Amino acid sequence: MIRLLSTADIPAAMRLKEAAGWNQTEQDWVNLLAAEPEGCFGIDCDGTLAASAAGVCFGSALAWIGMVLTAPEYRGRGYARRLMEHTLEFLAGRGVEWIKLDATDMGRPLYARLGFEDEALVERWCLPRVGARSPVDLPACRLEDFAELDAAAFGADRMNILRPLAVEAAAVPGEGYAMGRPGTKATYFGPCVARSAEAARRLLEWFLARHPGESIFWDLLPGQPEALRLAQEFGFEPRRRLVRMALRGSPGAAPFRHDDSVVYAIAGFEYG
Repeated sequence: MIRLLSTADIPAAMRLKEAAGWNQTEQDWVNLLAAEPEGCFGIDCDGTLAASAAGVCFGSALAWIGMVLTAPEYRGRGYARRLMEHTLEFLAGRGVEWIKLDATDMGRPLYARLGFEDEALVERWCLPRVGARSPVDLPACRLEDFAELDAAAFGADRMNILRPLAVEAAAVPGEGYAMGRPGTKATYFGPCVARSAEAARRLLEWFLARHPGESIFWDLLPGQPEALRLAQEFGFEPRRRLVRMALRGSPGAAPFRHDDSVVYAIAGFEYG
């Protein structure tokens, strides 16, 4: 039986993501539950949380599905499909026009059967260890200054997710912003939205200078050549490749407009 998840389920949800080898922290689950408390679902089996899925709405324009996880011992029972269908029903009830997700190789066939279509590649790049760097002085990010730029880049207002993600954030005034947060495997760089490669470079230099000796994950769109060039220049190496997929949630929805040219780092596979 499918049920809503709550903060009491976070330890069990963390066991699911650890079994998958993902990077999310307990705080990421807290953020998802706070952003969409009616959109986080699970299935119990043998007295434990066996599978999960979460759908977060960004108004009526867009929803993002993430954290589709099944414990290894419960795979093959159709739990992921049941949770996806339930999540899609929930989003239909919200009248969402478009639904997106970042698909692993394991999940992509299921999503295709549910009607999702490929949109773009997403790659995870890793810097195994940040060398010592000179500090970069940038002002703190005021998200409201970049609300219009970010909405044009992402295609929807996502301030409900960005505010709690701003564990550390900086801006190049008028040009762009970047954020970072902890992860269980590596520190995470993203999101980063910038009008120019030079602004993105300064933001990346600011972030790396704050994390000497740490491993860094950076999820980028390889179709954005400047992001790819920066990753290579700073010594990052590709680790994973996912496929961003989209589904028209409302039959009459207009084509979805977004601007990947200013996206230098996504917010995360579970956030978009």
